[in-house]
Amino acid sequence: MKLIIVESPAKAKTIKNFLGKEYEVIASKGHIRDLPKSRFGIKIDEETLALIPEYSVAKENAAIVKQIKELAKKADTIFIATDEDREGEAIGWHVGHAIAKVTKQDPETLPRIVFHEITKTAINAALENPRLIDMDQVNAQQARRLLDRIVGYKLSPLLASKIQKGLSAGRVQSSTLKIVIDREREIRAFIPVEYWTIDTLFAPNIDANLINFKGEKLSKLSIETEERAKTITNVIKGESFTVTSIETKQRKSSTPPPFMTSTLQQTASSKLSMSPKKTMMLAQTLYEGVKTPDGTSGVITYMRTDSLNMAAEAVEAARETIKSTYGEQYLPKEPKSYNKKSKGAQEAHEAIRPTVLSFTPKVAAAFLKADELKLYTLIYNRFLACQMNDAIFEQQSIIFTSESAEYRASGRKLIFDGFYKVVGSDDKDKLLPTLEKGQDIAIETIKPAQHFTEPPSRFSEASLIKELESEGIGRPSTYAPTVSTLQARNYITVEKRQIAPTEVAFTVTEMLEKHFPDIVDANFTASMEEILDKIADDGQDWQKVLSDFYFPFIERVKEGKEKIVSLKLATPLGRNCPQCGSELLLRSGRYGNFIACSGFPKCKYTEQLAEEGEEGEAPKVETTDEKCDKCGGDMVIKNGRNGKFLACSNYPECKNTKSMEVEEKESKVPCPECGKKLVYRQSRRGPFWGCEDYPTCKFISKFEPSDKKCLVEGCGGALAQRTYRGKEVFECVKCKDRTPVEEEK
Repeated sequence: MKLIIVESPAKAKTIKNFLGKEYEVIASKGHIRDLPKSRFGIKIDEETLALIPEYSVAKENAAIVKQIKELAKKADTIFIATDEDREGEAIGWHVGHAIAKVTKQDPETLPRIVFHEITKTAINAALENPRLIDMDQVNAQQARRLLDRIVGYKLSPLLASKIQKGLSAGRVQSSTLKIVIDREREIRAFIPVEYWTIDTLFAPNIDANLINFKGEKLSKLSIETEERAKTITNVIKGESFTVTSIETKQRKSSTPPPFMTSTLQQTASSKLSMSPKKTMMLAQTLYEGVKTPDGTSGVITYMRTDSLNMAAEAVEAARETIKSTYGEQYLPKEPKSYNKKSKGAQEAHEAIRPTVLSFTPKVAAAFLKADELKLYTLIYNRFLACQMNDAIFEQQSIIFTSESAEYRASGRKLIFDGFYKVVGSDDKDKLLPTLEKGQDIAIETIKPAQHFTEPPSRFSEASLIKELESEGIGRPSTYAPTVSTLQARNYITVEKRQIAPTEVAFTVTEMLEKHFPDIVDANFTASMEEILDKIADDGQDWQKVLSDFYFPFIERVKEGKEKIVSLKLATPLGRNCPQCGSELLLRSGRYGNFIACSGFPKCKYTEQLAEEGEEGEAPKVETTDEKCDKCGGDMVIKNGRNGKFLACSNYPECKNTKSMEVEEKESKVPCPECGKKLVYRQSRRGPFWGCEDYPTCKFISKFEPSDKKCLVEGCGGALAQRTYRGKEVFECVKCKDRTPVEEEK
């Protein structure tokens, strides 16, 4: 038996379809070995100053590791077939270590197969040409992982202690947030500048721009005052105009390159209104395998790439399709190739393209879901377009001249659609009437118009990703997760596709700018990406990179703990602590505002806010008619992490609490596990939704599930709508992945 180990179950299923009975395919379901979640997990060797990762298999991965080991015992040959990027290389290496006792084989000697597309031809070709695990790629990933752990694990607690709980910092995350903050600073500091235009319409209905007045060339902002605008208008009104120049020339609109990760995310955002996160989830599905006329197969190449390379046979297939479908006039004499100008392109990879051109969007409509089809059509058409002839426009420029003034009217028309035949065009023809040089022309209307300059626009998710790419921050696999992390940390909000930073984001960024400037510096982050590339491509010493960063950074963290002034909210409430008599303060925490004693940590008295009012207000208490069965005091309703509960009003002298009785009710949605009724019940830990068939079916959820399913690979759990950090989200009841409600809709 031959065993192939991949990352995802969908990928495993697709590959299994292509191979004979002698092959077994299993998925690791991502990383099976990683740094521990509950501690730093990096050991510092005091003698060599090396940083040694303490990898372990998490409990949730123990079962899949056991399955892989059992299959590995029976296998004659084990192929590592994880994705061909640094992350995939590292996952393969970790798999090799996890099963090393069974295989009695060095992970670096296991045969490693790679492919850019999941098709029968590609899989068979890969099996015939295995290689070994690339340790330079693995070390680059290890360096990135440890750098991210160092920054996140050491800096996040400092932010929590100095600002508020629940905050985090990250090597890529924090420099990305600074880009958003800097743009917002520009917007807030922007002072509008007044300017005027002379809006003129020549007969018959020709819109023209004033470009010269009394020998002065005019730009957009040249006319600054109403007085001057009126003076110019009055002069022009009394003059006669003549056509003095007619210029016609052809202009080409060049074909776009094929998609890579960043441009796919940007175009899907602008054309399909898809978030980067959703785009990558759909692309993953298309890559790993969907139903086609020939069975399950991957229909696009690997979707995490910054390369514009294309396989010669794929280009030739595109050219044949163009010729047969659209005609020779759309086919260039030679195939087109594209080069990526910025650094870091993984030239071994390919651009994102369809794997089988006969699987057209028209054919795919019978097999793909609506959003999958939209994204696939975008990728398919873009690939064909990149191998077609340029579009050609005829551009016309006409100059109208008087004694004092000169106007320019511009028009254009499409004379050959070229690649627009496939992708369409938003450019509309603007046709000018047929005029002759020397012809007199009259003004239909003329009036001065006031304008003000606009502040720079906020980033959209698409434009932010474009900015990250141009700055060299992150890599294809990190763009979408970085934006999602900033949202999850409540550092940014995305409304009407515009990214706005929250106030706490300003506080965090200002502190980091002052005390950890390199962490938020785009140039530093980009240079670190280049260093990681050198580890991957040239074998640079990854341990030296880590130690050069770690030791100075840790010293600054230690210094920060002592010297950085706390910015935590602490508003006096005008009343004293019932335990020690010190003043009570309104403070901010991870779960919102609360009341605490100013004598902390000696006095640990706290109160929860039943309803948050204005800062400085006393908390509003929800009262009940129920009496405490321990001291006879009034029972009041309080909010806890698990919802509302009853507590004695004589706290802290009496600490009696009770669960609130919950009326049992039935959900409109059936149980996601077995399809039977879901019932809302009470337990000693609070109310919950559970299956009526308990204990046969053990499904439970704190929040009512919907009929929506989680799209995270290998999960498929039900989504429940809830409020998380003040925002409405859909949360998976199994993997806890959260998506904003508006994005899911």
